[in-house]
Amino acid sequence: MAWPAGTPGRSVCRMDGRVDERFAAVRDVFAGLLDSGAETGAGVAVWHDGRLVVDLTGGWRDPGRRQLWTSDTLVNVYSVGKPFAALCLLLLVERGRVGLDDPVARHWPEFTAGATVRQVLAHTAGLPMFPVPRPAEAYGDWALLTADLAAAEPRWTPGTAAAEHALTYGHLVGELVRRVDGRSIGRFLADEIAGPWRLDLAFGLSPADQRRCADVGYGRPDWAATMLGAPGSLRRLGLGNPAGALDPGVVNSPLWREAEVPAVNLHATATGVARCYAGLLAGGTLDGVRLFGPDTVAELLRVQYDGPDLLLDRPVRWSLGMQVDDGDWGMGGIGGNVGYADPGRGFAFAYVTRHLADFDRVDALTEAVIGCL
Repeated sequence: MAWPAGTPGRSVCRMDGRVDERFAAVRDVFAGLLDSGAETGAGVAVWHDGRLVVDLTGGWRDPGRRQLWTSDTLVNVYSVGKPFAALCLLLLVERGRVGLDDPVARHWPEFTAGATVRQVLAHTAGLPMFPVPRPAEAYGDWALLTADLAAAEPRWTPGTAAAEHALTYGHLVGELVRRVDGRSIGRFLADEIAGPWRLDLAFGLSPADQRRCADVGYGRPDWAATMLGAPGSLRRLGLGNPAGALDPGVVNSPLWREAEVPAVNLHATATGVARCYAGLLAGGTLDGVRLFGPDTVAELLRVQYDGPDLLLDRPVRWSLGMQVDDGDWGMGGIGGNVGYADPGRGFAFAYVTRHLADFDRVDALTEAVIGCL
């Protein structure tokens, strides 16, 4: 169903999609976010007990409000993409082509840090920042950035501490995928996961897919400075090099969209993200297509590290690519994006947005979902 702009009782932004009437409160909260200006363009999707019960989009793709956000609009979802990178490597583990406790150097001989595959996946490898200052153009040079990481000295003995590998995660995981399989991680994701499970998401967009992207923008002028943290902090070092990961001028560019930066440049719809979590919630099988066995899913979700995260500056329970919190598991992306599963209540949830701000929108929507159950 669709509610055109100006319809009485509906958002002044156009909102489209469908909602199971049991979850009507989610629709109302989403409409309120659009009405209030807390949201300018987004999608939200919920799977419950194996069914898609919420599939909504609203607002605009661009700051000039000329292009409506539609069901096939893609947007950069930042760290929501990290579990998708991890799943590519875990599919190779599932197939016996790489072991979680293999030294990375067994598959990537130039790699000197001494970490294992498991430590890379769990953010304990000691490489939370690229070691050489690089301009934004370096995002288009996979070989350059992976060579930088291969030669880098870890900041701690791998396995002894954790810090979200904010920008480096995807290159570490992705180079392992490439070394083992031969394909880039973007190609592997498309062929082996997104295709079979019909997920509308990708690392590295074609020109056609770039034309359906939303442009990200700041919810407030100081947003990027606040997110980067203090000069010299690990957070700033981890998020600020190469330059531009929080700059709309970079993130909305063809350079960024066609590059593979798997830690932070998955482009996705909310439905695509939620479908994947629904498949994991069902034990690794979606619509009759089995990608992961129960042992792999169990290991994916097992907590590998429980303690302070040196980049996030708070306690975190890391699994193999996801955060685990009170039984829920998934990953948020800076700016208000999120994908996760709540196995206790049997739902998978995704929210994707162009409006880079805080997570109050997600909190309001998830509270509405829980209230409907």
